Amino acid sequence: MSDKTKIYLQPIPIRVWHWLNAFGIITLAVTGVQIRFPETLSFLGSYQTAIRVHNTAGLIVSFSFLIWFFYYATVKSNLDDIYIPNQEDIKHGIVRQLLYYCFWYFLGRPSPFHATPKVKFNPMQKAAYLVVMFMLEPFVIFSGLLLMNVTPLRVLVLMTGGIKFIVALHFLLACSLVAFLCTHVYLATLGATPLSYLKPMIFGWEEVEEHHEVAEEHQDAPRGYRPVRHYPECMQHIPDNQHS
Repeated sequence: MSDKTKIYLQPIPIRVWHWLNAFGIITLAVTGVQIRFPETLSFLGSYQTAIRVHNTAGLIVSFSFLIWFFYYATVKSNLDDIYIPNQEDIKHGIVRQLLYYCFWYFLGRPSPFHATPKVKFNPMQKAAYLVVMFMLEPFVIFSGLLLMNVTPLRVLVLMTGGIKFIVALHFLLACSLVAFLCTHVYLATLGATPLSYLKPMIFGWEEVEEHHEVAEEHQDAPRGYRPVRHYPECMQHIPDNQHS
């Protein structure tokens, strides 16, 4: 037996950042492939057009990154709480979430973690986003800005290994970011429905099921399995006639 409730998970600034970042990275990937292989691919016409679109998308991603950082670091002041795994996450949470993605999901069991406004990401997401948001994306932006301004930043370009090294580094980091994006999209479909994790990034609210017979229902669960966590203080009950 279960009821549906709603949690306001994604405020407007984060939704704006998310979609600017997503469309920017997709544009960067498409134009980047054309720039890398100009004699083979031509999605956007000329080579110069691809470079202009690529540079514009890069500036949009840089701007959206500043929105993300400013919001969590100064407005909410909870950047470390959301993105840095705690002791429990490292000891048990990452393995538990990995077991869910590899086995328990396909057995129809609910996720051992559910997001709240204060704890948005499961332990695996925290570990992955820590690398992506604090290392991968900043280095992609930095190397891209160097390549956009080789002449005025000539001294800095030489100090960081020269233009060939920066081009190779930028390409490898970008490939890693695209690989993460593909994994991110796949995992986003593993909710109660394929679109249930997408809705909060559009409307801000996530629907969750409140199970009343959790203990009995999961008494035969595998060792280490935990049912969905519930946070009544963050929930808004949905009347039966509004269930979708």
